[in-house]
Amino acid sequence: MPTIGNRCHELRVRDESANWRLIYRLDAIVLLDVFAKKTGKTPATVIRSCKSRLKRYDELSRS
Repeated sequence: MPTIGNRCHELRVRDESANWRLIYRLDAIVLLDVFAKKTGKTPATVIRSCKSRLKRYDELSRS
């Protein structure tokens, strides 16, 4: 998911009630969000929150 950040990916998991998405980055296991997918497009609120969480993670990991 380059719209969120470098090395970010989306894992798709389907169960009987929902299509779940896990957004993560490969340099460490940084789980950014888990949500039920209800449309064909990732919601803007999820993208914003993932970007914010990733930014905070990067700031803390540099310290």
